[in-house]
Amino acid sequence: MAVQLSLGSNLGVRRGNLEAALARLGQLPETTLTRRSRVYETEPYGMTGQPGFLNMAAEIETELQPLELLDAIKTIERRLGRRHTERWGPRIIDIDIVLWDNLVLETDTLTVPHPDFRKRAFVLIPLAEIAPQAIDPITGMTVAQLAAQPDLHGRILRLESGD
Repeated sequence: MAVQLSLGSNLGVRRGNLEAALARLGQLPETTLTRRSRVYETEPYGMTGQPGFLNMAAEIETELQPLELLDAIKTIERRLGRRHTERWGPRIIDIDIVLWDNLVLETDTLTVPHPDFRKRAFVLIPLAEIAPQAIDPITGMTVAQLAAQPDLHGRILRLESGD
């Protein structure tokens, strides 16, 4: 199954954190990293008094079940040094499951599609780069259509090289 992910980091060596997360995602059982976007510099969302983020999107193909993948992602985040503090606070790495083919899922620990992705430039712009025709099963809109909306939140700048 194709799964689109959003990755972000605003502490430590941000680009290195993203690269380490991608490497570990590619090492998961029954999982292949198939696409990755460029890296984007973005404003913090929700809590503004913190360093800027580097964000990107990635696509994987996996045979893992949704909660298995979520557990694996949480393990990757912990091993890279993530400590859960306040909501929208600074973090070494954040990996969110955004879309999973046509799946609509809501559990106590996981909601797919990600409930807030439709208005966040830092998720949609990188995602549109790698999966513009992916469909949001809730709205029926493509990622490209969602990314073209004029009311997306947050300034975003594509980085060509370096951190």
